[in-house]
Amino acid sequence: MNAWLRLTIWIVALLVVVLPVVAVVNGWIAADRWPLSRLQVTGELDHVSAEAVRAAVQPELGKGFFAIDLRRIRDSASALPWVASVQVRKRWPDLLQVDVREHQPFARWDGRQWLSREGVIFSAPDDPALAALPNLSGPARRVADVVSLYRFAATRFAALDRQVVEIRLSPRGSWSLRLADGASVMIGRDDAEVRLGRLLRAMPQLIAGNSATFARADLRYTNGFALNFAGNGPGDAAPIHARNTR
Repeated sequence: MNAWLRLTIWIVALLVVVLPVVAVVNGWIAADRWPLSRLQVTGELDHVSAEAVRAAVQPELGKGFFAIDLRRIRDSASALPWVASVQVRKRWPDLLQVDVREHQPFARWDGRQWLSREGVIFSAPDDPALAALPNLSGPARRVADVVSLYRFAATRFAALDRQVVEIRLSPRGSWSLRLADGASVMIGRDDAEVRLGRLLRAMPQLIAGNSATFARADLRYTNGFALNFAGNGPGDAAPIHARNTR
């Protein structure tokens, strides 16, 4: 390494140490020096308004360019309902940029919260525009399993012109679902996809022979299932049993 290069490196290192001290002494980094007076809110905002973001970060707006706390601004904006993540930048001389990414809802979770497309459970106010989303529920650690069974069931019931509106996994591990027409399906604990597949393969011929759609299906049998059709009550004929339908 030649002498000039060593000298340059030494000068740069010295400036890195000295300049912050000089800046503080001269008030360059004072709280009100070069204030950030302009706010730019970006992102695809469907549930969060730019006004709400502005109100959340307002206490920090107007502080000096070097004194403003970007982490505090990010935390304040992130606390707003529907907000998934926030990026904050400052642009010389007076611009504060806040980029907001919202949660994209995939389903209602347990009737009280929401489930995002990324599999995150979050709390946010009700939105009537999302009333058509399915309601999923189960232990939080089993989110991926609940979503997987919903996708499996929704696709296959849709082929039979049926819509799955609810999937539930009980604390004891028992599965059930509900269709848009009110029909309920008790699946049980094990082999949920296999049991559903057995019902789905038999449904076309079973429904064709009955004027009413089934009101309840019980798949908790080793090699079959039982159906109650609409209008059947406790005193009516026994449910239809279908076996060896693999």
